[in-house]
Amino acid sequence: MPESRADFFSKLFSDSHAALRRYVRRLVRSRETADEIVQEAFLRTYERADPRQAPKTFLYTIARNLATDHRRHDRIAQTDAVGDLDNLDVVSPLESFEAWLLAEERTRLLRDAVEQLPPQCRAVFALKVFHAYSYKEIAQRLGISTKTVENHLARGMSDTRSYLRRRYREATTDHD
Repeated sequence: MPESRADFFSKLFSDSHAALRRYVRRLVRSRETADEIVQEAFLRTYERADPRQAPKTFLYTIARNLATDHRRHDRIAQTDAVGDLDNLDVVSPLESFEAWLLAEERTRLLRDAVEQLPPQCRAVFALKVFHAYSYKEIAQRLGISTKTVENHLARGMSDTRSYLRRRYREATTDHD
């Protein structure tokens, strides 16, 4: 008598659960998150996988993708936008008020420099510099080629550097 779908997935669960949980936990570094991801991976595997076509591979792929999505979401949540530069704690509370003012000015100048970039260049620059996305991730997210990402990033770095130099020169000549 052939094994039922429920029996097959029950066996897959009992054979794979502990190892999958360890694997996902290494990826996300959280027991609770790993448990949620493993549960979701088993549910999706049960709903979508064909028992005749390597469901264990499908299960692990789903779990890895969910873990990757979770890590990416955490990265984005930690630094949500270029505007978060206002919240950077560049100066320790023990430093002088003057040091705090200088750090505030540097942050404002950097934000102003980034805001001068064209929209797509600014998006590439922010995703790379502030969110630490890879070129490939940026390309996929924005629907452009990795070469275009490289070009935008090079332009963003160059334009930002030029803007900051220009502003620095203006500031030093104003005081002379």
